Amino acid sequence: MDVDLEGIIQCIKQGDENGLQIQLQEFNKEYAQCFFFDSEESDRRKKKKLEEFRKNKVREYADSDSDCEYDQEDRGLVLRQNLALVLVRFIRTGVKCRLLRVSLRTLRILSRDTKVLGPLVTDGALLTLAKLAGLTTSDASDDSSDPDSDFYDNIIASLAKAKVLHCRTDEDEADVEATDQHDEFDEDAKSDISLANSEDLDSIGYPGSHSTSTNEMHNRGSMHHKVLERGRRDRRESKMEGEEEEEGDTSGEETQRKEALKVLCNMVYNSTWAQERFSGLRLMCGLTERLSSSASGSSPSSVQFYELRLMFLITALRRELSTQLQQEGGVSIFTAALESCLEVQWKDQYECVLDPAAPPISLEASQRIIEILKILFNITHSSHRQEPSEDDAALYRHLVAILRLCLMRKCLLLDETDELQGHTVNLLSALPLQCLDVLLMVPLEPDSKQSQGVNLDCVHILVLFMERRLESGDKMKEKLTPILNLLTESCRAHRETRHCIRKHILPPLRDTSHRPEEGSTVKSRLIRLMTHLDTDLKHCAADLIFVLCKENVGRFVKYTGYGNAAGLLATRGLLGGQGSRVSSNAQYSSDSDSDTEEYRQVKDRINPVTGRVEAEQPDPMEGMTEEEKEEEAKRLIMLFNKLSRDNIIQPMGVDSEGKLVPMSGLRGNSLTEEVKSGSENDGEAEEGE
Repeated sequence: MDVDLEGIIQCIKQGDENGLQIQLQEFNKEYAQCFFFDSEESDRRKKKKLEEFRKNKVREYADSDSDCEYDQEDRGLVLRQNLALVLVRFIRTGVKCRLLRVSLRTLRILSRDTKVLGPLVTDGALLTLAKLAGLTTSDASDDSSDPDSDFYDNIIASLAKAKVLHCRTDEDEADVEATDQHDEFDEDAKSDISLANSEDLDSIGYPGSHSTSTNEMHNRGSMHHKVLERGRRDRRESKMEGEEEEEGDTSGEETQRKEALKVLCNMVYNSTWAQERFSGLRLMCGLTERLSSSASGSSPSSVQFYELRLMFLITALRRELSTQLQQEGGVSIFTAALESCLEVQWKDQYECVLDPAAPPISLEASQRIIEILKILFNITHSSHRQEPSEDDAALYRHLVAILRLCLMRKCLLLDETDELQGHTVNLLSALPLQCLDVLLMVPLEPDSKQSQGVNLDCVHILVLFMERRLESGDKMKEKLTPILNLLTESCRAHRETRHCIRKHILPPLRDTSHRPEEGSTVKSRLIRLMTHLDTDLKHCAADLIFVLCKENVGRFVKYTGYGNAAGLLATRGLLGGQGSRVSSNAQYSSDSDSDTEEYRQVKDRINPVTGRVEAEQPDPMEGMTEEEKEEEAKRLIMLFNKLSRDNIIQPMGVDSEGKLVPMSGLRGNSLTEEVKSGSENDGEAEEGE
């Protein structure tokens, strides 16, 4: 389907609203679930394949109409750019509610394409959309001095001129390179879609997990080719959207605001210029005021989710804006919004009422809660290592008390519950550690998990959450590192937490017939992660087990085996087996790690490297004479020397600080120490004589 831009312009000029609405609705229906993507990586692969083609002088078969299709995509891009320009100009003139909603839906589809954003990232367009979204009352100034009729006529004339120029260029060009590129483009474009997971923005990671690759203000007129691909609808998209099409104007204003917010979300996500102007036009203040007022309202509207989504994108993509929001009381604003979504009732200063008979959190409420948690993470992620003031500590403890509800309550869908707990864990890991004691201060209930009189229900929930993440095996680093870090820091700071988690993860050692990493237990899964390829993930897993062992090297090796433990021990300079360097803020109990009877019986036969009892192996030198043993030893020494000289291996040793160093340096230090100690002994002998 091509855009009948001339027909749309004629309908606008003639005031034919019905005809315009029909054409825009057809466009929206056709492209409702389609996406436009940059293909930078695909372009690199195409160039590489083209170079290989030219090198090998091999030409693949190409359809005769490939040039036509490729040029058609080029023409479609120009039409979409001009359609966006026309619609932005059109909605400024004052449009009826239903037609305005249809026009905004068309702009939402177009705003997914970074090459169409030129007409949308002007100050006038941003202010127009922000006013429709309820973020500002400022009128957008129209920088065009030509009458509307001349404006539209100029677009039609420029399209006709471009079409004639394009046809003349095609007649003069050779089609070899274009054909080859088209063959590879269609194949690569379908395999290089990395964002086709939602309608507009299914999800976006935390800072550092995504990047913007647009520079449209410098390339507004460039004709980079893009592919129109179908994608999956955003699972967070309102399920009532289809019904809104058929509703009257009773919900028109709310739907209009929602559509305008969706367009702004796409623009902010895809355009660095839009992010900068969002701050420059003071739209951030308007959005904050909207969210602050809606948080205090009794019944939040369905538009609030998209306001929260827009705020999340701004705080995730513009670090200075998240800092600004924190300084302006953002934590209080969104804590109040979180409290409103959960309908919190307070029992004590830092204790919320948890009703076991309460219904699950609704889908709409869970969506808003998750967005709020993501925003709070963006504005508090730097607070973890800071010493909070008295007022900030009270504010964070108030927030943690609400987060306890997020951990304990269920949603309608299991996936929603898991996602809610995941974002809660992310936020807990960003808050000051001393403020998390609120999770343990809740009075005990008859069915509570407890240790030494401390309520450990939240700790139990966190351990079960970690187990589910271990079993899923999907996106291990992103999903596991926050919960592993949170449990590690909590175990180091709270001895009751460490005692509870240790009993669950590191029960008394009885079976030593298998390697520690073998099996499906939580301990085995964590020990397997200690040799994972990802450095951050393996250090997080090793740190947790090391803290559960109270940072005792001997106990750590006992449970994991020296081979698995070597990575962490080398990092901390503990390979030499020196006493552990316990963190200053660690709160470990004085309980001892008593061996079981089963372990004591086989303790002497356990291989410390593998951590299990090995089967007895025959002596490889049995039957050899002393001369043959000596020859074999010399041969091995020669082989090792050759490998070392050729830099295939580098013999390492452990220095006095317990760190790995090359054997050459270690020998030099040892000789120096021997000479020094020898001279000192000689001096003492002389004095004695």
